Amino acid sequence: MRILVTGGAGFVGSHLTRELIKLGHEVVVVDNFYTGSKRNLEDLTNNDNFEVIRHDITFPLYLEVDAVMNLACPASPLHYQKHPVQTTKTSVLGAINMLGLAKRLNIPILQASTSEVYGDPQVTPQTETYFGNVNPIGVRSCYDEGKRVAETLFSDYARQYNLEIKIARIFNTYGPCMQFNDGRVVSNFIVQAIRNESITIYGDGSQTRSFCYVSDLVDGLIKLLLADKKITGPINLGNPVEYTIMQLANKIIELTNSNSKIIYLPLPEDDPKQRKPDITLANKLLEWEPTTDLNSGLHFTISDFKTRINL
Repeated sequence: MRILVTGGAGFVGSHLTRELIKLGHEVVVVDNFYTGSKRNLEDLTNNDNFEVIRHDITFPLYLEVDAVMNLACPASPLHYQKHPVQTTKTSVLGAINMLGLAKRLNIPILQASTSEVYGDPQVTPQTETYFGNVNPIGVRSCYDEGKRVAETLFSDYARQYNLEIKIARIFNTYGPCMQFNDGRVVSNFIVQAIRNESITIYGDGSQTRSFCYVSDLVDGLIKLLLADKKITGPINLGNPVEYTIMQLANKIIELTNSNSKIIYLPLPEDDPKQRKPDITLANKLLEWEPTTDLNSGLHFTISDFKTRINL
């Protein structure tokens, strides 16, 4: 197929693009390079099955493709809180424009949603039937509510226009090509540990996250796109093995042989205390589950960070 990947120069998008090409598909990447990087795609420059277009999906786009995978949106709190209005526009107007493209062409379209739609959950693990506990006017709302509206739009296009949609709720993902300064916990800790700087934990470190290696996530996204059209989602994609932030910090210090000390800072507003996906649905409908354990994934990620830091 000829597949449009919006946000394809980003962390997850570049890994997805590379895997789709490896599977024999043509990929058109659309990115405005706000958080994405051309460096993430430089090895594909001369590949006949790859092309890239600089474009902001808050504006309409006219292409001929066989499927759309909509990943465009800042995904780290540092980036989306810096430009909250544009983040909401990207989620909402971007969804409208990509849905319009898919409707015109009558093709399947996948939305990269997020575990943030669950907010600070009062139920764990989070199942797809849980409606969440989200602050609609907080500093994270531009991302949380933007993605929730995108899910609404996708669902309504399916109901009103019989459009083939897919919604993936992505949980914490990590791996090579993450930005050093994206503000995410894995990249923060790795950079600080490699440089022997103090590792900053927000809160007391007891809050939990579940960390999915990027190749496992990409596998799930592709399986969802290619699944029977009756399988629409939302479907959780993430690793259900839960770690406290303190455990993650200690593990990264150990794997990097770092001399870093841990310091504690106040917990940011609306920061969720627990995040753990129930992946029963993904396992049942897609025969998907993550296969990369945290130690292995961190080893690959740390090696990539060390190479790029020393460039």
